Order: sequence, then structure tokens, then C-alpha cells
Amino acid sequence: MKAIYKILLLLLFIGILAGLFLLSSPKSDNKTKVQKLSENHFAGPFKVQVVINPEQPKVGNNQVQILLLNKDDKPITNAIIKAVAEMPAMGSMPTMYAPAEIINAQTGLYQGQFELPMMGAWPLTLNIDAGAQGQAEISFDMSTSRKGLTLSSATPSTFAVAENTEKRSTKLQPKTFTIDPYRRQLIGVRTEEVTCIQMVKILQTSAIVTYDETRLTDINLKFDGWIEQLNADFVGKQVAKGEPLFSVYSPDLISLQDEYLQSLQRHHSGLKTATARRLTLLDINPRQIRTIEKRGRAIDALPILSPINGTIIEKYIVTGSAFKAGTKLLTLADLSSVWVEGEIYAKDLANVTIGMSAHVFVDGKTDKPLSGTISFIEPVLNNATRTARVRVQLDNQEGLLRPEQYVRLQLQLELGPRLVVPREAVVFSGKNRIVFLDLGEGRLQARKIATGESNKDFIEVLNGLSHGDLIVSSGNFLIASESKMKLGTEQW
Repeated sequence: MKAIYKILLLLLFIGILAGLFLLSSPKSDNKTKVQKLSENHFAGPFKVQVVINPEQPKVGNNQVQILLLNKDDKPITNAIIKAVAEMPAMGSMPTMYAPAEIINAQTGLYQGQFELPMMGAWPLTLNIDAGAQGQAEISFDMSTSRKGLTLSSATPSTFAVAENTEKRSTKLQPKTFTIDPYRRQLIGVRTEEVTCIQMVKILQTSAIVTYDETRLTDINLKFDGWIEQLNADFVGKQVAKGEPLFSVYSPDLISLQDEYLQSLQRHHSGLKTATARRLTLLDINPRQIRTIEKRGRAIDALPILSPINGTIIEKYIVTGSAFKAGTKLLTLADLSSVWVEGEIYAKDLANVTIGMSAHVFVDGKTDKPLSGTISFIEPVLNNATRTARVRVQLDNQEGLLRPEQYVRLQLQLELGPRLVVPREAVVFSGKNRIVFLDLGEGRLQARKIATGESNKDFIEVLNGLSHGDLIVSSGNFLIASESKMKLGTEQW
């Protein structure tokens, strides 16, 4: 009985030892735990956490620690990491580098140190090579004037991550760069907020002076005849209303005059009235009819008088010319009023309306523009130029404007409320339009924007900026040079 009791005690003891051994041995599915350094940054196939010590870098020795994880948060060992801080060239001073020798200190943890020779902005770039697991590059803004690191660019992530319980797909981080306060002052950097204004666009186009077609008069006669004395003897001659243009001989007209005189002699009122009316219908005016009465005989060469004050612009007769009824003999133009016509592109036509004020500038004549209003907008576009004519009617009593003369037409287009930036804030790079967004603490970001209308002061922003964003408004071309040196031209 004692022997059995001893055997049971031995078995119990062995079981207790086995249980303690199992409890103390690591489970095969446990993950290796690593201590978090900072927030995750995503670059290529990696999650990267980076910190520096001291937190605000200083002139002299600084340390950097890097935690490298895969998409499953498992540490990556034996990666080769090259780290270098770089101060871009300034004036005659060449680019300076502060490389760090990085070693794999622990599982997934890499560390090294770098020496900064002077104060200023030192963007820090890491090149990561983990062999078959992938490669990536990630850059941070770093400056002796502030604490910590700010991500400026990274190789696009190849996986989706969950962060703060919200899933998002990682992509190329917007590139930023830093310019320290001293260099900003040297460049002359000024900033302004993106704002909304009632935008006005001054539109200028070449235009041409033309005849006011409502003030053209053709001279033709309603009977056949011959030109006797010609006073309207050259194109360009000015004539006054009631002044003789030429005299005509017409057998039919002489016969009608004789008939009228006979009605007077016979005191035949009905015939007189009928004959006088026939003369009037042939454009013989009442004054000329009274002259015929006083003469008592027909006028062989009857003068034809000008119906308007005007200028001869077309002439088809000479002394002795024969003509048929209805033939155009002269064309007169009243130049006291003229039209100015210009071509407006289709995209601007929506802002042009009848009655809109317009200014016309005559080169070499006067610095003060002539004022008028839009009287006509052509309803059909020119298919070749994609433009439509607009017309301004101008008073020309002084004769300053001449048909076929080239002038400048200026319209003020009211575009309504628009989101705008100063014109000098936009850098034109090929088809791209770039502004520099001020993110604070010396950090700038090159931002592509879509632009719309513009005037001499502002450019409309269609996409890429929001009301209240702070942008660089001066020194942009020097800022652009800084951006390209620090980030590379691929950003643009």
C-alpha cells in the first residue's frame, strides 16, 4: 500500500514539473513585440518610425533611431539604411552633407548619429534596401529652429493600412521643403491668403472703324438720261445737304416739265396736281418745281441735289455718262457717326451684353479714350477664328475716326465672385500652374492648381486651394529654385 502511495506521489510530481515547463516555454504563434518610437510613415512596402535625439537638432552630434516594420507590423532585420541630412547650396556656399552611419542595433531597430556643422534647415533622407522585401526612400523636413521631423515625401506605399480604425490607401505624400527665417528674409518672401473677390477683367482687342450702315445713301434716278455738269467729281469729296451733285438731261423729264407748264397755262388744277405729283415721285423737290413755274419753260439740265450731309465713297459716273433708271450713280456716307467692330472669343462672349460701356483708343491721336456702348453682338461664330463681332456706335462729329482705321477696343467684364490668388504668386511651368503653400514653421509645399480667368492683378483658382490658405506672393522664382534643388524637378 505504501509502495502504491509513493508511485502516485511521484507521478503527481512529474505532472507538476511538466506543466511548469509547458507554461514557461514560448508559444510558436506569439508575435515579437517591439516598442513604438513614433507614428507610422508609409514608404513602399514598409512602415517607418523615425525619431531624433535631441528632439530639436543642434549644431554638433545628433542621434537618429529608425524602426522598420512590414505591413503586418513585424520587424525587418538586416536591411541596409543610408541616411543623410543635406543643406542646399546658398549663394557661393556649396551644398553641405551630414551623413549618418546606420547599424541594426536590435530586431527591427536601427540607429546612428550625424554631425551638423551649422544651424539651418537640414532635410533628412533615408534610403532603405531590404533585399527581397523591397526598397523605398523617405524624406523629412528637419531644422535646428524647431523640434521633430515632418514628412515631406515618400515612395508610394504598396499596401493599404488601417489607422485610427479608418481604412485608407496610402499614396505619395505631398512634398514639402523648409526655408529658415534668415533665408526667407534674404529672398524677400511675403505671404497672402487665398481670397474671394468680385473679379473684373479688362478685355482688349484690335478693332476696325466701319461705316454706320444706317447712314449710307445711294444716289440713283427713276428715269433715263445723261450726266451734264458733274460737281460730285471725286471719291472722298464732302457735300452738303441741298448742294447740287450733278445735272441731268432727260427727254422724258423735259416732256413732264412741259406738261406741267401747260397745266398752268390752261388753269387746269387737276392736271397741275397730277403732273406735280409725278415730278415729286421722280425726286424733283417742291423748290425745283416752283423754279420751273417762275422760268415758264423746262430746265434742260436739271440739278440733282444731295439729300444728306455726307462724303462721296462710291462714284460710277463722269460728265456725259448715260444712265438707265435705277442705276446706282453715287454712294454717300454720313460720317458724323461710325461703327467700331472687334472680334471677341467665344469664352468671353457670355460676359458681354448689349448696352455695356466700351472704350476705344486711337493710337497717336489722343490719350483719352472715346466712350460708347455695345450696340450689336453677332449671333453666329466665325468657324475659323471661333470669335463673334461686337459693335460700338460712336459719335464722330470731329472726324477723328475714319473707316478702315485700326483702333483698340476695351471692355470691362464683370465676372462676379471668384476665388483668386495674386498673379505674381503663380509660377508657370509648361502646362502646370504652381503656387507655394505656407504650412507654417518655415515649411512650404509646391501645389499644382487649376486656373481660370485672370486680370492684371489676380488669377482665378478653380481647383487646388481653399479660401484662407496662406500662399507665397513674392520671391516665387527663387522659392521655385529652392524647391527644385530640394525635391527634384519631378515634382513639377
